[in-house]
Amino acid sequence: MRCPYCQSDDSKVLDTTHDARGVVRRRRECVACHQRFTTIERPLLAIPLIIKRDGTREEFDREKLLRGIRISCAKRPVPASAIDRLVGEIETSLQRLGRSEVSSRVIGDMVIQGLKELDHIAYIRYAIVYLQLDDLRDLRNEIDRLLTDEENSNGIKRV
Repeated sequence: MRCPYCQSDDSKVLDTTHDARGVVRRRRECVACHQRFTTIERPLLAIPLIIKRDGTREEFDREKLLRGIRISCAKRPVPASAIDRLVGEIETSLQRLGRSEVSSRVIGDMVIQGLKELDHIAYIRYAIVYLQLDDLRDLRNEIDRLLTDEENSNGIKRV
């Protein structure tokens, strides 16, 4: 592994951890300059092509998905690790589908569900674009649906 500080190809592994998604995190030390750095390895499995609304196809872009979710979560108390975890879960789910192509709708549904559990304001921000809530009545209906779901899950009744 090339050292990001001195570009030497000689480093030693100090520590290795694994997570449930198959990601391997290694703490390394450069033999030449003695700087420490972390590398992350994850398996590259086949990810399906995404079929967009207009019928065009494009490769799945993890960074594009991450950007969209971060925009929805902007200025909200959502940890970066939770956003990364959501993106990782979506990517893993797509790989497990085992299909060569998948509709962008499938990804959008996964994001919507993940944001609903993560942060309701981020969910509404994403839903405005994704569900095409183009007037206040549609937006209010979605907020009411969200409040009803929350009340039902908490056992609270509206008066």
